[in-house]
Amino acid sequence: MASVNIKNIFKKYGDVEVVHGINLTIDDGSFVVFLGPSGCGKSTLLRMIAGLESVTAGDVEIAGKRVNNVHPKDRNIAMVFQNYALYAHMTVKDNMSFSLHLAKRPKAEIEEKVGWAAKILNLEPYLARYPRELSGGQRQRVAMGRAIVRDPAVFLFDEPLSNLDAKLRVQMRTEIKDLHERLKTTTVYVTHDQIEAMTMADKIVILRDGIIEQVGTPLDVYDHPVNLFVASFIGSPSMNLIKGVVAKDHVLTEGGVKLPLPKTHGGKIGQKVVYGIRPEHMSLGKGIPATISVTEPTGPEIHVYADVGPQEVCAIIRDRLVLKRGSTVELAPDLSKVHLFDEATGKVIA
Repeated sequence: MASVNIKNIFKKYGDVEVVHGINLTIDDGSFVVFLGPSGCGKSTLLRMIAGLESVTAGDVEIAGKRVNNVHPKDRNIAMVFQNYALYAHMTVKDNMSFSLHLAKRPKAEIEEKVGWAAKILNLEPYLARYPRELSGGQRQRVAMGRAIVRDPAVFLFDEPLSNLDAKLRVQMRTEIKDLHERLKTTTVYVTHDQIEAMTMADKIVILRDGIIEQVGTPLDVYDHPVNLFVASFIGSPSMNLIKGVVAKDHVLTEGGVKLPLPKTHGGKIGQKVVYGIRPEHMSLGKGIPATISVTEPTGPEIHVYADVGPQEVCAIIRDRLVLKRGSTVELAPDLSKVHLFDEATGKVIA
């Protein structure tokens, strides 16, 4: 196992700079997820750790050793890709053992490691099959098995579940997390799926436009977003964000609606702000007048979309209620869960 240190990393393609001076420490044995929208630089950063992309400036260290000029095969890392990248003419066993054969490892060692990996990944019944005879989830497990037999210092996952259906993604999330709990190998995982990030990570690194917006535990970035981008990106449905001006004990919206504030809200009278409240922190009760536009029953809960002045908001309720379009209700926010953001800077107001 090994820690990974990224020191003031830059990446340019010609004159276009896509990664802008990132600094990050990934602790030994941790599971870190790079999360962000397409084009934010997360896969580029992962590929620089792997050695598949050159570093324009800065340093990448693995286990305390600078590896900028070290060939990928000599970095003691193993990478799992989105598209499996299995050899179609080889059996599962041969795919998993291929790198060990290339390294001229003893036959007994190869048999032992492949057997160990197959047992962990429930691939023992499939060792004689070819990739075409496997499901998508089984193929991804083979790709993981090929990685773990090498006993690397660092695992790198580049959106490995994107090609799977919803049910398989849930299953594979659990299997990858369980694998990490067993092996305790430092793992860096790239995804644009916030559910994957929230359920799997020890630490989430949220990126946008080649910079880090926030680093923290899943619940930390969810409960304490540092800016509007993080607040809107994390959470599904996303946080309600309503523009207004701070008054003594409320925010007055552009439509003249009063949004209640906690006593210690940190805003200044007259300050233009964005009022943030997550859907699950709003309930039916005395508070903000709203007109229902759409209801979405999901089974365990109902997503209620309603208009607060000109702004649409979402509330999640768990009671079995019949709410009709056009009816008027009141929404009560949990004041301990209200977030205020400065409209000009987008940063949270402490």
